[in-house]
Amino acid sequence: MRPTSGDPDRQEVGDQSPSETDGAEQSEGPRPPGDPDYRFTLANERTFLAWFRTSLALIAGGVAVVQLVPEFAFPGARHALGVVLTIGGGVLSVAAIRRWQLVQEAMRREEDLPPTRIPAVLGVALAVVTVFVVVLLVLSLGRA
Repeated sequence: MRPTSGDPDRQEVGDQSPSETDGAEQSEGPRPPGDPDYRFTLANERTFLAWFRTSLALIAGGVAVVQLVPEFAFPGARHALGVVLTIGGGVLSVAAIRRWQLVQEAMRREEDLPPTRIPAVLGVALAVVTVFVVVLLVLSLGRA
């Protein structure tokens, strides 16, 4: 027997019948076959938008490096870094669109969601860029 709140007239959440729930499922009627629950679709869109914001940040960072950062001790290093960040942002935006499509298709077919390597690839790429920038900064200090 599950513990109750002590109020004999109060039902616990698990004791509610389907007609006593919030009504969200019942008010919209049955979904057509192959149509995922709108909450999952919205969650998929929020994830897509998060990846897209990250890609925009990479592109903006690439532009900012080229336009605002003083030249490193090595000519062209600043532009190379800006190009790498901008290309990375573009690649991430394409990957985000493809991921959104794959997840949406899997939900429609009621299959398991496909695995993704985006977080791992992005993490490794940013670690490499960080090492590159640190090396540039250290070498630039030595030449200053």
